[in-house]
Amino acid sequence: MVLTALAVGLLAAGVAVAAEPDAYAGTNAAARGVADPTRAWRNYALNCQGCHRSDGAGDPDSAPALAGHIAVFTRMEGGRAYLGRVPGVATSPLADDELAELLNWVLWRFDPEHMSAGFPPYGADEIGRLRRSPLRTEAATTRAALLARSDARP
Repeated sequence: MVLTALAVGLLAAGVAVAAEPDAYAGTNAAARGVADPTRAWRNYALNCQGCHRSDGAGDPDSAPALAGHIAVFTRMEGGRAYLGRVPGVATSPLADDELAELLNWVLWRFDPEHMSAGFPPYGADEIGRLRRSPLRTEAATTRAALLARSDARP
């Protein structure tokens, strides 16, 4: 109710709000590490879309695009850990289990074409371990190094 009111208020103010994940909320969502797609969507709307935008397009000056690109990191050595250590993830106020669910949701929501069928979803224990060593000022150089070592381009 409160989140719905928040979304209505944001829309009235001309702020785009990420579309609710109806298409994503299929029967295999839990198998993909997303127990509650609506909660993941709400966490994205409240914690991520301010920088990464409602459509995951990002902002070249402040936040990389997620749409069509984020899952490439899951296919490269060090990429999975990188995603769990980026500042917005590692310093999130969310509990480890909700953060793992949110990261899994973001991967499948914004870049399903780069996800492998056998991708092991992030779990609370892994996120808890990764976020203990967050990337800060070195996040951009770490990202650039990972992309330089792969054939993936943003």
